[in-house]
Amino acid sequence: MAQNLYGPGVRMGNWNEDVYLEEVRRHLSCFGPKSSKYLYYSGLLLTLWVSFIFLFNQELMKDFLAKKDKGQLLIQRNRRLKENLLRPMQLSISEDGYIRYGDKVMLVNPDHPETEADLFLGGDLSLCMTPDEIKAHLRDALEVPCGLSAAQTKIPVGRNTFTVLCAAGEVIGQFLRYGQNFRLGIAGGFADRMLYLSSDHRTLMKSSKRSWLQEVYLTDEDSYLNCWQAAFPDPQLRLEYEGFPVLANAKILINHCHTNRGLVAHRHLFLSTYFGKEAEVAAHTYLDSHRVEKPKNHWMLVTGNPRKDSSTMLDLPKPPAEDTRVLEHVAEPGTRNAPGAHACTRPM
Repeated sequence: MAQNLYGPGVRMGNWNEDVYLEEVRRHLSCFGPKSSKYLYYSGLLLTLWVSFIFLFNQELMKDFLAKKDKGQLLIQRNRRLKENLLRPMQLSISEDGYIRYGDKVMLVNPDHPETEADLFLGGDLSLCMTPDEIKAHLRDALEVPCGLSAAQTKIPVGRNTFTVLCAAGEVIGQFLRYGQNFRLGIAGGFADRMLYLSSDHRTLMKSSKRSWLQEVYLTDEDSYLNCWQAAFPDPQLRLEYEGFPVLANAKILINHCHTNRGLVAHRHLFLSTYFGKEAEVAAHTYLDSHRVEKPKNHWMLVTGNPRKDSSTMLDLPKPPAEDTRVLEHVAEPGTRNAPGAHACTRPM
């Protein structure tokens, strides 16, 4: 009675095989003496099918090995793309605190509280190139135009290291000045191509993905759409700073020359990119009630840190404020003033 407690699905190995063979013999016995003929044709068809599969697998293996030798496999292109975009880069070191043409910098949107949305990306966001994942696997080179995004990274790599380029024949090494046209180029870790930060008026067919505002992209065409200008954030001092060199690691406004729109990072609008969740970047000027640009339009041209090879000036601790230094000086033992006296310093 125990032999009926287990079905064919429970049996393994030869036991289950014997059960299926016995069932096949029982069905073929219904054909009478012609069963051997059916067995012969069935075996012949099975042999042809196995041979076809074997030859097909051989062709697939030859094609696989040929693509592997040429470096055209999907995994090889994926690895090559990541190696180039995530290749460590060395930023330029500013000895006098100013930006010059030819410097390699990072474009960073400083951290600020977002009051218009509950969910947003915090911290400093750096401008990064974001190629389309599907198009990047179909070609060895980067597609044009290439997308952009803002990511939470402070490490200079191939996808976020830009080069300050001249726009009107300025010599490499001269100061970048407020109100002067310039270009921002990026190689993305590749040595044979330079893409330029560009923008143009939005249309029904061309706009940013989430906000539907003016799109910012990377292209290899050298035109007036690549020109940008740096402006001082304070509108009351903006005219006074025209023509002065741009300070490194200081807040500035980056305006597009053709459309007069400011570069902006939308921290509350997320994009699912090749490297994870990042923020959208567009060209639009946001003004508050005092007609002053909001912090989302503020950017910094971050240079390298002379103390370490792989760090930036963002890694340096901020110096204490002057009023904090005065309070610390007053609080030191032996330097307290008499009641009612004021802390002062002698002029040098």
